[in-house]
This record gives sequence, structure tokens and C-alpha cells, in this order.
Amino acid sequence: MLYYLFEYLEKHHVLGARLFHYISFRAALSFATSLCITILFGGYVIRMLQKLQIGEIIRDLGLEGQMSKKGTPTMGGILIIAAILIPTLLFARLANIYIILMIVTTLWLGAIGFIDDYIKVFKKNKEGLQGKFKIVGQVGIGLIVGMTLYFSNDVVIIEHVRSHTTVRPCDMPQQVDDAHHNIREVKSTKTTIPFFKNNEFDYSQLVSFMGDSAKQWGWVVFVIVVILITTAVSNGANITDGLDGLASGTSAIIGATLGIFAYLSGNIIYADYLNIMYIPMSGELLVFACAFIGATVGFLWYNSYPAQVFMGDTGSLAIGGIIGVFAVLIRKELLIPVLCGIFLVENLSVMMQVSYFKYTKRKYGEGRRIFKMAPLHHHFQKSNMPEAKIVARFWLVGLLLAVATIVTLKMR
Repeated sequence: MLYYLFEYLEKHHVLGARLFHYISFRAALSFATSLCITILFGGYVIRMLQKLQIGEIIRDLGLEGQMSKKGTPTMGGILIIAAILIPTLLFARLANIYIILMIVTTLWLGAIGFIDDYIKVFKKNKEGLQGKFKIVGQVGIGLIVGMTLYFSNDVVIIEHVRSHTTVRPCDMPQQVDDAHHNIREVKSTKTTIPFFKNNEFDYSQLVSFMGDSAKQWGWVVFVIVVILITTAVSNGANITDGLDGLASGTSAIIGATLGIFAYLSGNIIYADYLNIMYIPMSGELLVFACAFIGATVGFLWYNSYPAQVFMGDTGSLAIGGIIGVFAVLIRKELLIPVLCGIFLVENLSVMMQVSYFKYTKRKYGEGRRIFKMAPLHHHFQKSNMPEAKIVARFWLVGLLLAVATIVTLKMR
């Protein structure tokens, strides 16, 4: 909203109003505002949750220090969501289709998580919202995002960008007057493949057996992929949220990496230099990414070990969905197995444990386990590793994966 206010002030020659045109300036304000909201209002939110007796329900799994967390305020994801949306509404260009999709995703998945937490806390049902309803909600937002990305006239990519003159890198490439580019705006189902020189892949190739109709129906494959990614990453963040600070710290690292990619993909000069897909208007996502980083980092003020508040499914489902949809918007979703390696491994550990247990029970009459406990972070807890050390090491692995993801810009 402030963007449009300062745009009006600039027209009336108010000194300094032009600063709001720069994405980097608004992104910095977004981060600072988000961080302040979580830190300054976190204590109030915790006291409010305690007053409402919204405490964590703990099942005794025999883990060290587990029962001491019983009654710790949960549903702190409300604070994260507020700290993301308020700076975004203040500093982003709200007419931007990518910002609209991120706001809708945050509210949609936050609402699903809130319902799940509400059932657990107030209805005293430890299972929460039934899995099938969660899946329906996740599929729903994936469908909305996928269909919008393909059918909206505001969503295009520009292929084969090449500059004819040397120009200075700038936040706002559309305002660079001394640059001339060969640009071709197209509707596309293309995405980026890491580690390959010709690093673009068109989802319509997956239905190439349809011949001339492949291009026409490629969007169906694209939408299905968006749904799968949104669901998988959302559930991955939800499973990872099992130790103090684990999900929020890991998500902050992932958010910072996606913010870098959004800035590069939305800047015609950097996209040209790095030979990556240029996506007009996607640079605005940096403002949202900085709000996301500020919210998750600020939440660590209260969520780091020993946690004073948990984000609950209200937060974990939302931040996972945000990461998945964000990656899709900037056409970097195939980097998720690397960037979100922590979420992936946590998900796989549960799938492997359950599958192997069922297989061995059917074959030997007694279920056997691969890990001492799943998801993976509980395996290390069972191995008597201190919780704070597990979280710190997971953060370090997440940081290495983020660096590896950024390096893929040149490793092709």
C-alpha cells in the first residue's frame, strides 16, 4: 500500500519518494518490519496463547526432554503469518500477480493448519484434521496456482534475452533507457533443470506421444507438477517441525536462497548475464521473501531451544506451501530436492520406516525398523544426541544445500 502512496507523492515531487521504486529498498524495509513484528509482539502472542490455554499436546515417545514441552503454547504460526503479510501489504506492489498468489497461498494453507491445530487443542483430538482434508486443501491451492500461472495474461517468460549494449545493473530494469534487448514474451510450461547446459525443460515434452496436441495439453502436466510440489513441500515442513527451531531456521535459509533467485530471475540484466530464464515482474517476490525471512528468523527469538512457543501446523503447513509455490513461480521447482533436502530426507525417512515395517511384518510376522524412530531428527534423539546439537547440525546441512543450489547457476 505504501508503494502506491509514495508513487503518488513522487508525482508531486516529494523528496525521497522515489526510493520506493527500488525493490532492494522495499525488501530491506520488509525484512526489518517483519523481524520487528515477530520480536516485539511475540511475547504478547505467547501470553495470549497461554491465557487461552492453547498448549501443546504431547504423546510420550520416550524421548529425552519431550514431556517438559507439554503445555508450551502452540499455534505460534499466527505470528509468522502476520509478520509475513503485514510487510508484504505495506511494501509490495499489490497488483503484481506473483504477490497475489503468495498472499493467497499463505492465507489458504495457514487456514488449513489453523483448523488442524484448533481440533487438536480445543477438541482434544490428537489426530487433528483428517489427512484427506489436508490433502484436498493442498491440492486446491496447487490447482489455483498452476491454473493461474498458465492462463493469466500477466504471467509470461522471456526467452533468449541478449543485450546489444553494456548496461549498469539496476533494481528496475524497465527503467533502463540505454539498453536494447531482443525479447519475446511467451506463455510457457518451461522450467529450469539444474546441472545441465541447456537448462530448460518443457513439461509438454512429457506428453510428446500426443504429437501436435502435446503443446496444447502440456499445461495439464504443469498443473499436476505444481500440485505435487506444493503438497510435498508443505508436508515436508510439517514433518520437520519436531524440534525447537528446526523448521523455522531451515525455512529461513531456504527463503533467503529463493529470494536471491527471484531477484536474479526478475532482473533482465542479471538474467541475461547468467543465461537464466527472465520472468518479468517476478523480482517483486524479493519483498515477500524478505518478509518471510524476517518472520522465520524473528520467530527463532522465542522458538529456539528451549522453545517458549511452537508454530504448530498453522505455521508449518503455511511455510512449506510458501516455499513450494515460491519455487514454482520463479520456475526453480526442480531445485527443491537439493534446496529442501532437509524436508525431503525427513519425508523419506517416514516413508521408508513405515514401508519397511509393513513389509517385514507381512514377511516375518514381526515389524522391523530402519531407524530408531522416524522422522530422522527423532532417530538422532534416540541416539542420545542433544536436541540443540541436532538442530544446529541440520541448519549447517541446510546452509550447505543452499550454497549448492546457488552454485547450480554456474554449474551447467
